[in-house]
Amino acid sequence: MADVVLAPKAQAPAASRPPVPAFGQQRLSFSGLRIEAPIGILAHEKTAPQAIRVDVELNQGLQPLHPGDHIEQVLDYREVRQLIVSECTAGHVNLLESLAGQLALRLGGLPGILGVRVKVAKLHIFDDCEVAICMETGCWNPRPAS
Repeated sequence: MADVVLAPKAQAPAASRPPVPAFGQQRLSFSGLRIEAPIGILAHEKTAPQAIRVDVELNQGLQPLHPGDHIEQVLDYREVRQLIVSECTAGHVNLLESLAGQLALRLGGLPGILGVRVKVAKLHIFDDCEVAICMETGCWNPRPAS
């Protein structure tokens, strides 16, 4: 049996193909970060840390599709994670709302961050559900490429 040779697929002329973008919308997210945090208004919550779960999404806006392969060229997510843990364990906070707001402020101050979404959940406040507060700040609408 003879070898079959397939003809290459016909490609549209370069002028009719859309240009390949050099930039894309980038978001950094943390999902399910579990922390024992000093939080709550009840007597037992004031004497022992409470289990919380933190989810974070950071809008970094338009970023190069190929930023290079060096940590200095991107936001180091090890540092972002440490900021979240440090903020959640820095001292007693009464309300989830306060902690979510503090996290949003700190994360929004990081270089190049256009928007912050934070969700903080207390895992064991009720036997049948979790309770969470979500906070969103900054810009979340994509900007058109120029």
